[in-house]
Amino acid sequence: MKKILLGILVFVALIQFIRPEKNSSKEDINHISKEVSIPINVQEIIKISCADCHSNNTVYPWYSKIAPISWYLAMHVNDGKEHLNFSEWTLYNKNQKAHILKDLKEVLKNHKMPLQSYLWLHKNAELTNKQYAELLNWTNSIIIE
Repeated sequence: MKKILLGILVFVALIQFIRPEKNSSKEDINHISKEVSIPINVQEIIKISCADCHSNNTVYPWYSKIAPISWYLAMHVNDGKEHLNFSEWTLYNKNQKAHILKDLKEVLKNHKMPLQSYLWLHKNAELTNKQYAELLNWTNSIIIE
């Protein structure tokens, strides 16, 4: 039994050296704000409830340094950025932007974001009905050119 526990301990210690790349960029030259006007209230909602998974600048909690949690978070952030990356908005073509906006409106109407798994540890990111409405109104105002 001691050998099994020691083996598990060694395994857990060793996997700490396998670290995913951090999602952090100093430049935001392709940010959505370069093309789209974002009211202050919407900026604040995005910062608190969306940006960790949908931008190139994740604010990492303390537990993100622990494997395998760090791997899960990296996978989660990469998946979020595949659907929408506010930091890369100007790089999307017209069709991609239209598709992203369509999906975003659907997600907001159905209150599907932020994900429940994110809200477990980020209670301040939970959106009120008013905030969903503000985000939806903002997305409806975006004109794709």
